[in-house]
Amino acid sequence: MSAPGNDASVPGAAAPTPGDVTRAQPWVLAATIVASSMVFIDGSVVNVALPSIQANLDAPVSQAQWIVNAYVLTLGALILVGGAAGDRFGHRRVCIAGLLLFTAASVWCGLALSSSMLVVARAAQGIGGALLVPSSLAIISASFPGQQRGRAIGTWAGASALTTALGPIAGGWLVDTLSWRAIFFINVPLALVALLLAVRWVPESRNQSASGVDWTGGALAIIGFGLLAYGVTAASSAGWSQLPVLGCLAGSGVSLFMLIWWERRAPAPMLPLTLFRSPTFSGANVITLLLYFALSGEMFFLPFDLIDIRGYSATAAGAAFLPLTLIMGGLSRWSGGLNERYGSRALLVVGSVVVAAGLALFAAPARGGSYWSTVFPAMVVWGFGMTLIVAPLTTTVMRAAGDSNAGAASGINNATARIAGMLAVALLGAIAVGVFRTALDARLQALHAPVSVRQALQPEVQKLAEAQLPPQIEGASRQALRHALDESFVYSFRVVTLIAAAAALLSALCAWLAIERVRPS
Repeated sequence: MSAPGNDASVPGAAAPTPGDVTRAQPWVLAATIVASSMVFIDGSVVNVALPSIQANLDAPVSQAQWIVNAYVLTLGALILVGGAAGDRFGHRRVCIAGLLLFTAASVWCGLALSSSMLVVARAAQGIGGALLVPSSLAIISASFPGQQRGRAIGTWAGASALTTALGPIAGGWLVDTLSWRAIFFINVPLALVALLLAVRWVPESRNQSASGVDWTGGALAIIGFGLLAYGVTAASSAGWSQLPVLGCLAGSGVSLFMLIWWERRAPAPMLPLTLFRSPTFSGANVITLLLYFALSGEMFFLPFDLIDIRGYSATAAGAAFLPLTLIMGGLSRWSGGLNERYGSRALLVVGSVVVAAGLALFAAPARGGSYWSTVFPAMVVWGFGMTLIVAPLTTTVMRAAGDSNAGAASGINNATARIAGMLAVALLGAIAVGVFRTALDARLQALHAPVSVRQALQPEVQKLAEAQLPPQIEGASRQALRHALDESFVYSFRVVTLIAAAAALLSALCAWLAIERVRPS
């Protein structure tokens, strides 16, 4: 699911060329929609396939976390750099380069023989996406003048939202019918269509005033946030006091400090730090951090609960998210009207509280009910809360930054949302493993499980819901131990879900304190 602002991080595109531009416009729009949709789909569809990937590659939860985080890390840290590269070297050229890299990385993902190989390939996918998405928007800006531009961007955003909504369902069906590898190979025909359209119809454009690309800032962001995520993830197995964990966290702090130092002095900074002088802009990004921490954390763990505990197929698990995306898409115009009537601050407060309530419903103790009595109500409340939030949050960010900084502000807000998702998966994953281990130990003690069984289950703790029993255990003992594993995961799932709900409540408090009161028109 894309962040507020829909990745609109590239301002100042060149004026459209004369001649056949009008005839080419539908094909230009089609090329950008197909190209960028692959990036949005791969941001959501992998969550549904994770249980199958984890089981097939025999991966611990730390590797499953990195299958998600490697993609989010490079995409979030480099999306502003990708926008600047398009301005400097040409949007069409950078878009095609991103398309080729993303496609090659997708094939690499599909052929991965280990979870480590898949993590590296996902990181390469993220780099391709960081080049592809901002260049797609800049191409639209260059090809559609005046009022046509707004309608074209709206069509692009709507199509992106639709593909994002349908992605988990299609991905779940591919996992059930073929293999988890198919969710990556499906990018190849889509990329060929986008590439043919781009080569034939998309004109080249660039920002003539672009001064350079902040490669140093992008590298420092990847190192800083990457070390932070790695340290937090490693802590779930090694412990927080171990030297490698402390070293990663310390290195992250140094790298992020260097990032801030560099951005204050860089000739063409990817992060204009002057924007953060506005309390409203800073507050809006803190709200984004908290909300998308909650959103991404729940979207990572919920498929495991649906598939491994409730017995859903991958297709059904993907379809379970459909109410969330349909409500957000169908009520977006209504939410914009509420924003004009009541102002952003009130909607951000109320929407965050509603999101917290929706997430809390996932932690309800009932496990045996139908989808309509358990998962569906939580999805509806969650979707309604997010609908109240997205438009006001985008409006607040843009208003605080001003028209001259709209592109940079939207890019920063989008990167914040993606980094929040990465931190959620890393931190909540570490918490889930710790809670799961403690809960399982208590249940094994209550069952008077032999020491040999406890020792055999210790390596399985890192797999959470995919933990397996030793094959030699049979009969009633096996059933009791299976129940202990499942209940331990359910308990850890409830804990991380309530933490996500608490993050949403904190975003409501932040909105109340930091967002200025603007009289509605």
